[in-house]
This record gives sequence, structure tokens and C-alpha cells, in this order.
Amino acid sequence: MKHLITVCTAVLTSALSFGQMEVSLSSGYAIGSATMKLGERVSLSETENSYGSYGEGANVQIRGTYFFDDSFGVDLGIGYLQGSDQDISVVNLPNLKVDAVARARAFGASASVVYKFTNNVYGRFGALLKLGGKTEGVVYQKSVFDEEEASALGVPEGSYSETNYKENFHGKFPLGFVGALGYKFNLSSHFSIFAEAEFYGISLKRKDSEIAEFNTNIVLPDGTVAVEGLYTLDNLPEDYSRKTTYVDNLSNTNTDTSKELSQKVPYSSFGLNFGITYKFKGGGKKE
Repeated sequence: MKHLITVCTAVLTSALSFGQMEVSLSSGYAIGSATMKLGERVSLSETENSYGSYGEGANVQIRGTYFFDDSFGVDLGIGYLQGSDQDISVVNLPNLKVDAVARARAFGASASVVYKFTNNVYGRFGALLKLGGKTEGVVYQKSVFDEEEASALGVPEGSYSETNYKENFHGKFPLGFVGALGYKFNLSSHFSIFAEAEFYGISLKRKDSEIAEFNTNIVLPDGTVAVEGLYTLDNLPEDYSRKTTYVDNLSNTNTDTSKELSQKVPYSSFGLNFGITYKFKGGGKKE
């Protein structure tokens, strides 16, 4: 036992004496990977599926890397994703217009193993998880009243309701995969720049959602607002729930609109990052 402790101590001391610490800051853009159906686009002539991934968009990352020797190290990183708009429902009909999109606003973290193939080429792979944030849904709907509806409301034909609302979706704690291959160019003994191709493989199971903003106006054919705030966040229409919980099982006789069946949504992506690295003084070999 003492011999084992002595050996482990010697290995650890050797690694730490060599140890080289680096800090990196990067930014990049990713496109969706392993996309899934997110919604539909509807017109008079056809209905088209809309595919995508909420992992598409711009990101910023800060990473700390510790090398135990010339080649092998570990990497911890945190990042923020400013997701691109994904079509959820686009309807273009004579009496109904809908433009509903959703986008990620998410914070994540990764823990990876790093391996230097050469002094310039490296790879890393490890675990990816989401720390916080949301998927933000933004909806616009214009619905033209028919003759009966217009008469009941006391407005002329051609009048319409105009609704704008935002809904924030949250997910359960996910675990995914991250992998990257990059090239580093040394500027000096402390600074270097790099470019890397990075893959995220992750999906998110929905837990709950909440309507954050809601407003419906009645508008006359000439664009004049006849009734402002017909429906608001404190006075939602009957078929809307301010908060929704997503569950795996739902009774066929359920009438509670605040509960819906859960689903997994994609966050996988493939992107390019560019950044700068600062290398602290350490016992590593000069490059």
C-alpha cells in the first residue's frame, strides 16, 4: 500500500511539475446537425415540414485547459448560445397569417480530454451539459373576422385580431457529447490563435413553459386599433394557459390545458470557432 501511494505521489508530482495551464476565449457559428421536424409552413397550395435544430446560432466560450505532459490534458469550458430563429408555424392564408419562431438562449458547460497530435493540431472530446437558459418562442398571429364575428363585435367586415406573445420553454437536465478538431498558431511564448471545427450532440426534454408576454388587439380594415388589449397576460383566452407542465403520460379524458405530453427537441450542431489562447508560465517544454 505504501509503495502504491509512493508511486501515485511520484506520478502526480511529475505531472504537476510539467503542468501547463491555458485559458482560451473563442466565438463562432454553428449550423444544425441531426435536425428534426420543428413545425410546418402552410400556404393555399401546400404544407411543408420545417426542420431544424435549436443548436444553430452564434456562441461565445471561455475554456481552461491543463496539460499534464506534451500531449495530454483536460479542458473545462462554459459558453453561451444565441440561437437562430427556427420556424415553428408559418401560415399564409387569406384570412389567417401566423409567424411563429423559436430560438435558444442557453448557457452550457463541457468537460473534455485534450490530445495534441502535433504542436499545432489538437483534438478534444468529452461531455456537454446545459446549465441554464431557455428556448424562447415568439408568435405573431393575424386572424380576419368572418361576417358573423365582425357583427358580434360591432366592427366592419375586414377587421381582424392581431396577437403577439412570447413563451419561454425550459428543459430537464441533459447530458450530451462534444468533440472538436483544431489548429493552433503560436504568436509568442504566451499567446496563440486557433480555429476549430466543433460538434455538439445533445437533445433536451421539455419540462415546463410559461407565457411571458401576451397582447391581442382588434384592428379595423384601415389599420386603426379599435380595441387595445382585448387579451393580455392577466386575461388570457380560454384555450391558453400561462404555465404549462410537460408530462410523459396523459389521460385520454384530460381537460387540463396546463398539461401536455413532453417531447425531445434537438440542440445538436456542427460549427466553426475562432479564438485566442493565453498560456501561463509552467514547466512544459518550450515550443
